[in-house]
Amino acid sequence: CLQTGRQWVFNYGTAVQILTGLAAPEYAHSIRLDGDIILGGLFPVHSRGDRGTPCGELKKEKGIHRLEAMMFAIDLINKDPELLPNITLGARILDTCSRDTYALEQSLTFVQALIERDGSDVRCANGDPPIFTKPDKIVGVIGAAASSVSIMVANILRLFKIPQISYASTAPELSDNTRYDFFSRVVPPDSYQAQAMMDIVTAMEWNYVSTLASEGNYGESGVEAFIQISRETGGVCIAQSLKIPREPRPGEFDKIIRRLLETSNARAIIMFANEDDIRRVLDAAKRNNQTGHFLWVGSDSWGSKISPVIGQERVAEGAITILPKRASVDAFDRYFRSRSLSNNRRNVWFAEFWEENFNCKLGMHGKRPGSLKKCTGLEKVGRDSSYEQEGKVQFVMDAVYAMAHALHRMHRELCYGYPGLCPRMANNIDGKELLGHIRAVSFNGSAGTPVVFNENGDAPGRYDIFQYQITNRSTAEYRVIGSWTNKLHLKVEAMRWRTGDPSLPASVCSIPCRAGERKKVVKGVPCCWHCERCEGYHYQASEFTCELCPYEMRPDVNRTGCVPIPIIKLEWHSPWAIVPVFISMLGIIATSFVIVTFVRYNDTPIVRASGREMSYVLLTGIFLCYAITFLMIATPDVGVCSFRRIFLGLGMCFSYAALLTKTNRIHRIFEQGKKSVTAPRFISPASQLVITFSLISVQLLGVFVWFAVDPPHTVVDYGEQRTQDPTSARGVLKCDISDLSLICSLGYSILLMVTCTVYAIKTRGVPETFNEAKPIGFTMYTTCIIWLAFIPIFFGTSQSAERMYIQTTTLTISLSLSASVSLGMLYMPKVYIILFHPEQNVPKRKRSFKAIVTAATMSGKLTQKGGDRPNGEVKTELCESMETNSE
Repeated sequence: CLQTGRQWVFNYGTAVQILTGLAAPEYAHSIRLDGDIILGGLFPVHSRGDRGTPCGELKKEKGIHRLEAMMFAIDLINKDPELLPNITLGARILDTCSRDTYALEQSLTFVQALIERDGSDVRCANGDPPIFTKPDKIVGVIGAAASSVSIMVANILRLFKIPQISYASTAPELSDNTRYDFFSRVVPPDSYQAQAMMDIVTAMEWNYVSTLASEGNYGESGVEAFIQISRETGGVCIAQSLKIPREPRPGEFDKIIRRLLETSNARAIIMFANEDDIRRVLDAAKRNNQTGHFLWVGSDSWGSKISPVIGQERVAEGAITILPKRASVDAFDRYFRSRSLSNNRRNVWFAEFWEENFNCKLGMHGKRPGSLKKCTGLEKVGRDSSYEQEGKVQFVMDAVYAMAHALHRMHRELCYGYPGLCPRMANNIDGKELLGHIRAVSFNGSAGTPVVFNENGDAPGRYDIFQYQITNRSTAEYRVIGSWTNKLHLKVEAMRWRTGDPSLPASVCSIPCRAGERKKVVKGVPCCWHCERCEGYHYQASEFTCELCPYEMRPDVNRTGCVPIPIIKLEWHSPWAIVPVFISMLGIIATSFVIVTFVRYNDTPIVRASGREMSYVLLTGIFLCYAITFLMIATPDVGVCSFRRIFLGLGMCFSYAALLTKTNRIHRIFEQGKKSVTAPRFISPASQLVITFSLISVQLLGVFVWFAVDPPHTVVDYGEQRTQDPTSARGVLKCDISDLSLICSLGYSILLMVTCTVYAIKTRGVPETFNEAKPIGFTMYTTCIIWLAFIPIFFGTSQSAERMYIQTTTLTISLSLSASVSLGMLYMPKVYIILFHPEQNVPKRKRSFKAIVTAATMSGKLTQKGGDRPNGEVKTELCESMETNSE
């Protein structure tokens, strides 16, 4: 009798329910090919069922094409005298119905032969022990397609050490050799695919993208691999990572589109989704009027398939998709086109395929309902229906051949020289040993591409890159625009976009900052930033920082570097220089004219009465006051700076030392005259010169000490004209003379001037006809007013951008005006008399010093006498008397 029943087997703590039954019903839902060695096969012949039914509609390409590819490959191997000679491969092919739980239940068939059945408690009706049908012993499994199915099945097969080679599962999780050690695949894992997609995103200069995954191992693992790579490499940020539920509710896809639009700058959408979900996402984008907005980047589940884009070509236009590098197998095309109901009875689903493919009905028991035409059985694939080889056919055949090559290597090692299966292989094929041979195979596959495995059982990454394009003739097609084999090779010029713009569309969170702007990154989103201008004297040092230029430099036009600040000085052609130079030249000419006149009339009474020696000293000081203007405007260097230090205060010192000596002499004479008739000491010309040069020597001594303490040199002052706008900044080349040093240099001369003014005030009571007391007084009063005006102007403009020009011009004009006042009040009247009234420039009768002083002290009489005498007579007498006494 045959026994139908249930048995529970516990292995490694895992409970596996083994279903056994009658042979005929079991084989009705699977394909069985006899052979010496049996391979298992798992294919999604039907789609997932609805409302609790395990299986749905037939999958013509993914199901029938692929399982036929396995049987075709077995036929070729069995006919090949070089591969597994005298050994026949068989197969046991099951339908997974695209559902992991159903596939797990079906795959239990593969392990039945490895389970010992206990029939001691079971007896037939006559008391005999049951007779069990011996199941096929599966040495290896080809499949499955979906990663979720492969993961579920791999957990069972590894317990029984049955190697598994997938032709379509790409989930990165399956690369874990510690959990899925008996799993291998002839397609690259999604980690390679994710890397290829990341390289595409980088090549397109996109840094802000969203991801969309179908719920399940394939979608979630692919997106997780992409996100992980983006974290490791940097440069690409994930705006949103959305998941499509296994059982989406109405409106779910519209909701997904709305959520994607929340981050509208992330136009690029990385999709790891099945083709049904892809089609519904595109349809939702079309309904929401987002045609042309999204930039789709699809995984191999999209590849170059037509079904996801039918009827929505415009919204899919420009989509970049990826597909493992493959080629069509011509031999399979010939094989499949030759299949018919009569010659393909081994495929239990072929009749259903026939009805679906030719849209007809096979008799009363046909699968398709409705009043369809009756199938004749004479229809021909490719003639009476469209036909295009399914994309994974090549990989199915490669998986079968990989298993065959591994068995061939194992046979050669265990049964060398033995025809057919030797006892060592016939009785028991060790799964672990077979796995080692699988990982070691290397051969050219059905399409001519090499088939190899790494230590994790993964195939190398080789992908074709497609773009869905609409040509000028409004025909849509997938065009190859590149490839990826550990490195991206992309033909950007071959890409086409909906707008017709040849430039690459953008998918960035923030546009690149312009030159001179730094990125202020949004916290937590390194691809999003605000651009901030590097202000003031800062330049863009890096992508994220602005730094201050060195003090002597300013940012360039683009603010990407620093350039030296232009250096300026007071130019001769500047209006600030022309005015003081003009005044100085007039003054020098006038002073030279006076000196020449005095030299020419050196022995005349007027010249003698004004004190020739002191006059020449005073005129020298006036000349130096005019001449210093040229040193102040000349280009600064060590020589010019040295002369500036020397002559800046020296001209005033000469002038006011001489005037101070004169006023002091007059004051002492008249003070002495009030007490006695004897002349005071040190009133001779020689004594006056000694006193004057003693005063001047103090100024020179101070200058020489200054030279020793701080040798003269030039500096460039970048702070004087350091404006808020760097483009207006200038460095001022000048001598290293601070305002304090300048005041110290002029301070002594100002002290002499103030002292001279005090003496001028003290001698204000001297009759105006006597000597030069009154003109000297007026000169000093005017000079004080000039310098009192100079001080606020000079120091009040210290913060001005025009400081150099204002201070230099103010200083030189003040010196020139001081000299002009002295020259005009003290010497121009004398020159006028000498040149235009020579009759007044005659010697007078000499009187004694006592008589002259007595006359001077008798102010009433002196006034009357001064009115009766010619101009200058009294002064001449006094001066000539002094000269006579000194002789």
